[in-house]
Amino acid sequence: MTRRPLVGAVVAAAAAGGAMLARHHVPAHLRARWDRTNHAGRTVTLLEGPVYAVAAAVGAAAAGAPSAAGVVTSLGAGAFGALDDLAGDSSSKGLKGHLGALAHGEVTTGAIKIVGLAATGLVAAALADRRTDRGLLTTLVGGAAIAGSANLANLFDLRPGRTLKVATLGAVPLLFPLGANGAATAAAALGAAVGTLPGDLRGESMLGDTGANAAGAMVGLALVERTGLRGRLGVLIVTAALTVLSEKVSFSKVIEGNEVLRRIDALGRPTS
Repeated sequence: MTRRPLVGAVVAAAAAGGAMLARHHVPAHLRARWDRTNHAGRTVTLLEGPVYAVAAAVGAAAAGAPSAAGVVTSLGAGAFGALDDLAGDSSSKGLKGHLGALAHGEVTTGAIKIVGLAATGLVAAALADRRTDRGLLTTLVGGAAIAGSANLANLFDLRPGRTLKVATLGAVPLLFPLGANGAATAAAALGAAVGTLPGDLRGESMLGDTGANAAGAMVGLALVERTGLRGRLGVLIVTAALTVLSEKVSFSKVIEGNEVLRRIDALGRPTS
């Protein structure tokens, strides 16, 4: 039973890696809907996002209980991210921009995504807590923590491999011990990251909102499964603080200004 997380990681990695190779066989007119221009001016595909979300869900199912929470988290967060990827516009950006637009009566896809991530997080936390004695408040905070993690991960998706590295750094510590709560979810998140990372690092594909939201939500769920009220409050406070900070501070500039962070951020990318 304790090996099930490893099975989930392998299944997720294989599913993601295989799907990334198979994406070239998607009809051109469908692939074009997912094409975007990255920070370097290159055309990349956002199909990596759906690949990550589905692979993580498959990995969660393969890893065993509580698989329902992992499947709902990855597919739910991915679906609301896809709405923003395919139908969103750049007229409103960031949490402040979407909430500001909503205050003026304009419902943006970003605002819908915020509500959707909150709902997804709540359902996932409820599924994770259904066989425990955790109270309603703990579950509500857990749902908010999952949604906050999903949104935070998306803020890092500005350079090749960055969000996947952040998700990996968050998931690896939660793998151990293998039989602990959250290990299966962390394994699924990690496996999907391993399978999608090569194309992301080469600058051929991006997670987009679809994949970044799914990755962040899965790590958030693993943290929620591992912790009680205090731990969940800690996750929520950190994600909320960093989200607010991102409205005023560029994470890219902070990373580029620190030698250690810059080296980690560049690790694995082609040098030319």
